[in-house]
Amino acid sequence: MPEPPTTSATLREARAQDAEAICAIYNPFVLDSCVSFEETAVEPDEMRRRMRAHGAACPWLVMESGGSVQAYAYAVPWRARPAYRHSVECSVYVAPGARRRGHGRRLYQALFARLRAAGMHSVIAGIALPNEASVALHEAVGMHKVAHFAQVGRKFGRWVDVGYWQRAL
Repeated sequence: MPEPPTTSATLREARAQDAEAICAIYNPFVLDSCVSFEETAVEPDEMRRRMRAHGAACPWLVMESGGSVQAYAYAVPWRARPAYRHSVECSVYVAPGARRRGHGRRLYQALFARLRAAGMHSVIAGIALPNEASVALHEAVGMHKVAHFAQVGRKFGRWVDVGYWQRAL
């Protein structure tokens, strides 16, 4: 089922002052789910450091509505070795009350355009499985499953699989 259109939301580059709102969206995924393999909440200073870490080639974007950040997406380098320099890993997180409004899709479309303009060639997303909503979003933006790793993460006393989706830009 397609997502309903986004209403009165603004997509923009993330700013340092968004770190607190980004943490408020992200930390429940860290603390209450296997979506993120982090196990402790991320503080705003650490989130700001992450936002600055890779420069313009790896943008951070937010979706804002009513003056508050509702969702965000970002890219980081895929691997450290030089030959990987044209590949990035992407992630998107949407606040619970803002889901199914098209925010994730709009963020990814804008992120992919910026990555393409920065000379990136391949975008990769890791998804803790099962996660039907995330799989549907990634496939809706043209990504295809390329790998499945069984029991590579352990969180909340259980083993978690991870699938990888990829798209050429």
